Amino acid sequence: MKKLFIIILLIGAGFALVIAVGSAAYAENAAIGSFSSKFVVCSSQTYALCAVSNCFVMDGLAYCACDVESGDSISLADSFDNGQNVCTVNAEGVDNGYMVSTYSLPDSVLAPDGSQALYTCPASTSNGAYAQCDGGVCFTSTQGKSFPGFSQPLTDSQIICSCPITVADPATAKTGYQIVGPYPCQNSFFKNCMRATANKKTGSQIYVGAPAGTPRLLTRLLDGSVPKLNQCLP
Repeated sequence: MKKLFIIILLIGAGFALVIAVGSAAYAENAAIGSFSSKFVVCSSQTYALCAVSNCFVMDGLAYCACDVESGDSISLADSFDNGQNVCTVNAEGVDNGYMVSTYSLPDSVLAPDGSQALYTCPASTSNGAYAQCDGGVCFTSTQGKSFPGFSQPLTDSQIICSCPITVADPATAKTGYQIVGPYPCQNSFFKNCMRATANKKTGSQIYVGAPAGTPRLLTRLLDGSVPKLNQCLP
């Protein structure tokens, strides 16, 4: 009997895709084909990488300590006006004191030597909050400076990005979400999947996350293949 695999991906506000096909590999390829036109690769730019970041919540927004990187990255295009998109906005930021948060695969989650892993928060039980930073705006004035909610000043290679917050709802969620935590896996880190620990209250500490499967999808779109990743399941 053939197994039926279902991929449900939610990337960005209100953007969803559900695919049911005959094999896991075919499902991933089908998802990539359906999503690829929605994304754009920003080539040879300086950008903020927030995929492994932790954040401080203040007045309904997450302020995340992200890494400043250079090279190729990927993001939802967020096109507007005449040919403008996330890449052109990021390019304009070089001379104007800001940059944009986009995605590339962090080396820290690569198996087997990476010190971090993708933790999957189950759809059926998780009600915690996480920051979604794709397309978030970051201000270069924060590099190397102190910022509320962080005990130490940022380094010169870190930047604060402002990101919207998503709160998971087990009653309606069709897929879980993933946040990055320590590796080897620590069962206690899964407390960050629950509202009691991760919430939208001012002063809370939350992590950057994304619907489960998003890191693999974006890595395939950007790099053409996905290496083995450290992953932790509850």
